[in-house]
Amino acid sequence: LASLQRSFNNCKNKEVQATLQIAKLNEEDLNPTIHCLSFGENVSSADYCLMELDDTLCKHIEAGQSLVIRGDKDERAVLCSCDKTYDLRIANTSNLLLFVPGCKTPDQLPITQDRACVVHAEIWGFCNSYWEPRKQRPKLKKLKKLLMENPYAGVPLAGQEESKENRYTMQDLLERIQASEEEIKNHLVTIHACQIDGCWCGLDFDYEMKLLSHVTQLVDSESWSFNKVPLQTSLEELAPLEPREMIEHCLNCYGRRYTDKGEVFYALHEDKVCRGLALMLLQNAVKFNLKEFQEVWQQSVPEGMSTRLEQLKGVVLVDRASSPETISLLKVEDLPEDTLERFNLLFTLREKWTEEDITTYIQDLCGEKQTTGALLTKFARSSLQNGIKVFNSRRPVAT
Repeated sequence: LASLQRSFNNCKNKEVQATLQIAKLNEEDLNPTIHCLSFGENVSSADYCLMELDDTLCKHIEAGQSLVIRGDKDERAVLCSCDKTYDLRIANTSNLLLFVPGCKTPDQLPITQDRACVVHAEIWGFCNSYWEPRKQRPKLKKLKKLLMENPYAGVPLAGQEESKENRYTMQDLLERIQASEEEIKNHLVTIHACQIDGCWCGLDFDYEMKLLSHVTQLVDSESWSFNKVPLQTSLEELAPLEPREMIEHCLNCYGRRYTDKGEVFYALHEDKVCRGLALMLLQNAVKFNLKEFQEVWQQSVPEGMSTRLEQLKGVVLVDRASSPETISLLKVEDLPEDTLERFNLLFTLREKWTEEDITTYIQDLCGEKQTTGALLTKFARSSLQNGIKVFNSRRPVAT
């Protein structure tokens, strides 16, 4: 290669001219700057990995932000920006990819009119594959599992000490959860996690319902509007029963904070409160008579709130085919994250699903440009039952 460059510099070497002729190239069509490549010492294909970035990730890096690879040793690695998660897949190429630091593209090279210019460049690494990031759903199921290893259940009784084991700082969660920091923080709010002494933990369900019951009973006893619950008075009234910070945490979970004339109030979110109290009623029942449940449910919520089955999408399953009609718990968050495993479980629980019922339990599986219809086409078979379109498994399901 060095000999070829020397010959080309003299522009008279017959071998170079013959090479150009065989390649059907004209000398005047070539760039005037030629790279003379050589391998550095101890170069191997394992020294570097290449990654192809789309415009979004490129702009993210150019803005000085960072990308982080996350996942435990037994998990697939994912790439995370500050607010998005990407699956990492290996793409193979038939062309050998060379890693040449300082290599310049033609538009970055100096223009030399009189003679060819030879630039010596050293190859630092090479490979025939690269990482290809693809945007995916964050894997957050593990987050709640970790936080519920030692859930907070209130102030320990006299003589008992609160366990500090299995409590996680934000840095611990960032190291173990396959999701971006913003996605983790948003999910902590969604699952009503609380922070105690700088560590995150889940709320024991019975204790969370105890806090909510204290709040709703206070609203009823004081004849307050559920849209205007005063924070200070609530803390003073309930402080003998529970820590003030936990009462405020409950209000943040089930209400919207606002200020009126300098005083802090909370507007309780009707759907969230009704949903929470419904879960409390159903948690110990395998199945509940639907009509009886709806009556008891309406009686349990604060005055002025209205219960509706639409508030329970994604947490309950209604069986209209049974007599009498029944309702039971089935939470999306408790289902497998893997698509095939999800469908297998759903068809184990119920052989035939209406589109409305099954869509609730698979819409979180959809990718960025995927629809529930596409998932159903791939994993289910449709048919008509009494004039209603239903879906069943494409393959036998073990029961």
